[in-house]
Amino acid sequence: MNNNDVFKKLRVALQLRDDQIVEIMELVDFRVSKAELGAFFRNADHPNYMDCGDQVLRNFLNGLIIHLRGTKEEPKNPQEVLAKNKTAVKNNKKSFSAVKQDKPKTDRPKSNKPKTAKADDKKPAKNFKAKKPAPVVEKFKFKSGKKSDS
Repeated sequence: MNNNDVFKKLRVALQLRDDQIVEIMELVDFRVSKAELGAFFRNADHPNYMDCGDQVLRNFLNGLIIHLRGTKEEPKNPQEVLAKNKTAVKNNKKSFSAVKQDKPKTDRPKSNKPKTAKADDKKPAKNFKAKKPAPVVEKFKFKSGKKSDS
C-alpha cells in the first residue's frame, strides 16, 4: 500500500472534500491546489496520476491532527468535529438532490428544427398493458422415490 492509497482511504473514511483537504494542509502552512489533489486520487494508469510523496502525506496527517484535536491553546473534541463534518456532508447531499429535483424541465434549450416523426418514436397507447412473459421453468413436483402417507 502506497501513500496514495493511504491518502484516498483517509479521505473516504473521514468524508473529506478537496476544499477541506486544502484547508487542512494550510493549517500546517503547506500549500497544495485542488488539481494536485486530483492527481493524487487518480488511478495509477491515468496519464495525470502523480505519486503522493512522504512530505505531502506527513503534512496532511499533521494538519489532520490540528483539524481534529485543535491546538494546545484551543483544544477541540475530535468526535464533535467528525459529527459536524458528517452533518455538513449530509446537508450538502440533500441540497444537491433538492436543486436537482427543483429544476424545471423548461430550462432545456429549444431547437429550431421541426420534430419529425419516426417509426421508432411511436409511443404505446395509454391503456396499453404489457403481457407478462410465460415462465421459463415449468412447475413440477419433485419425486424422491419414497412413498408418502398422504
